[in-house]
Amino acid sequence: MASVSGLTGFDAGGLVEQLMQLEQAPQKRLQTRVGNEQLRVNSLQTLNTRVASLFTKAESAGDLAKWGGWTATSTSDKVSVTAGPTASATSLSITVNRTATTHQLGFADTAAPGDVVVAGTTAAREVVLTTGGVAKTVAVGGGTLQELADALNDPDNATGVRASLVSTTGGHRLLVESASTGAASAFTLTNADGTDLLGGATVRAGQDAELALGAGITVTSATNTFTELLPGVNLTVAPGTAGGTTSTVTVARDEAAATKLVKDLVDGLNSVLGEMKSLTAYGANGAGKGMLAGDSVVRSAQQALRGTIFGDDGVSLATLGIQIDRTGTFTLDEAAFKKAYATDPTGVAEQFTSGFATRVKEAADGASNKDTGTLTTALTGRKNGIERLNDSIEAWDRRLELRRTALSRQFTALETALSRMSSQSNWLAGQLSSLSSYRA
Repeated sequence: MASVSGLTGFDAGGLVEQLMQLEQAPQKRLQTRVGNEQLRVNSLQTLNTRVASLFTKAESAGDLAKWGGWTATSTSDKVSVTAGPTASATSLSITVNRTATTHQLGFADTAAPGDVVVAGTTAAREVVLTTGGVAKTVAVGGGTLQELADALNDPDNATGVRASLVSTTGGHRLLVESASTGAASAFTLTNADGTDLLGGATVRAGQDAELALGAGITVTSATNTFTELLPGVNLTVAPGTAGGTTSTVTVARDEAAATKLVKDLVDGLNSVLGEMKSLTAYGANGAGKGMLAGDSVVRSAQQALRGTIFGDDGVSLATLGIQIDRTGTFTLDEAAFKKAYATDPTGVAEQFTSGFATRVKEAADGASNKDTGTLTTALTGRKNGIERLNDSIEAWDRRLELRRTALSRQFTALETALSRMSSQSNWLAGQLSSLSSYRA
């Protein structure tokens, strides 16, 4: 029995999909390239940010004003000292002759808080407070001991004294002291008619603080703080410090602050250089290959930063504790730096600010400047390249859609033709089968 077979089961859709996978291969390569390029852009962007941060550190280390800090110390915990920008290095021995005290009046008579103690009529009981030859009349209301203390303490009266009622055997006694210290704080307090108040007072005279600086030099202050004792130097004596207390006051450059400026700069340099080394590494047999391996822009910036170790003045930074080892890493010998700084703080500061820090700042700016930096320019170029690749990918989308439409039409036509052929085959097979039966 004759038959025609093999013309059924045609999968046009599957064939189109398989052919489209082949057609999409170039586009997929572009997409892979975009992904890899974006990773490079991310790495370059991170590096550029770190170089910009290095620029800021170099700018800080290059600010001469930040190298002018001073530290001030005292060998006595009773004497504190501070130093400002206008100070200069010095060592000074001082002796505290006396501290500043307030002026006090302790009145003799005792009384109850409600007892009338101020002379005068009921309508006008007043006291007179005299300070520096200037008399001030203070109204005391009913004239009781409590009202007297309240009137002296009333801020509206601006008496410049403080009054307290001290409880003693037999009643209370009035203690009045000046709000400020020093000899100029002396005052008197009497009834309005000039008679003694509360039986008169025992006086503890206010006094100025006094320091002996040696060689017959003494200085005084109305307070326990001696402002500008030396240019830029303020000294404070603790209240109640015993006479004869001695101290050595030393003012010196702030080595710790200067060392930190330099260390921050060196650490920042090494951080950036380490990142560059990792990004541009080729690796053995491809292993450990950096994202920016072979990037000439990064290598150029790396060389510029390493080259900052060399200056045009012929002075080696090694004498200041800074060197670069065979791996390209900067090292800082803090002990050597502090020794050099202690010997010539001004010279060392100028060498760093106008030399090393300036070179690092210029190299960092040359790489990371937002307008002209080489890394910034490279970033812009790579981003533009990604945009062009994405445009090509979009163009491929349109091209592939057209190709899919064309293939679908072709295979639909082929499937239709095959279906027609299949029908004809089935009819022919039927006819042949009929002929065979007739012959039989």
